[in-house]
Amino acid sequence: MIFGILSAAVQVVFGALLGQIAAGTVGLLVGAVVGLLVGAPFGWASASAGTYGADPKGIFLFVIDHTWSLLNTFAGALYLALHLVFGHQLDRVVSAGSGRVNVVEGVSPRYATTIGTVCAGSSPGIQRHEDVHVFQARLLGPFYLPLVALNYVLFTIAPVWLLWHDHTNAPINRFTRYFEIGVYPHVWNEAIAYRIQGTPPR
Repeated sequence: MIFGILSAAVQVVFGALLGQIAAGTVGLLVGAVVGLLVGAPFGWASASAGTYGADPKGIFLFVIDHTWSLLNTFAGALYLALHLVFGHQLDRVVSAGSGRVNVVEGVSPRYATTIGTVCAGSSPGIQRHEDVHVFQARLLGPFYLPLVALNYVLFTIAPVWLLWHDHTNAPINRFTRYFEIGVYPHVWNEAIAYRIQGTPPR
């Protein structure tokens, strides 16, 4: 329970600080409200599912997620809040002691999606892949999401990945495949995760 309360409090403060930087006193108030709306569900979910253990590892992961990787945690908390709004369910069994919050339903039935410490739509066959993204976020902290976004933009407008893409087994023959089969599996964070577990879409 204490982790949930602390998580919500940290995210309220974080939202308030972001709001103040963006728009002064009014921004501070708006940011605090946003932080509460995002942080409270995440705090509840992580406490309810027992995401962070009371052992040294659990405490360490909690501290990392609420300091160095706070931007990723906040983004993941927003992602979780949207899932909860749509009635999606926590996977408490898988989340317990894992250092992440798992949601049963994903955005798409074909893919799992992980933002920060929130993983939606995963399965045992791909969970290690998703855990790589959790680790990447913790390792790179505030640089992780900007670097991923930058790589998506770069590979969309300058498709250098075509030089090493497997054109025989994964042909780019439709507009949608340019992104699904081309850009997506070649961005750095996905390419690393697929090397560890999973098969890129074809």
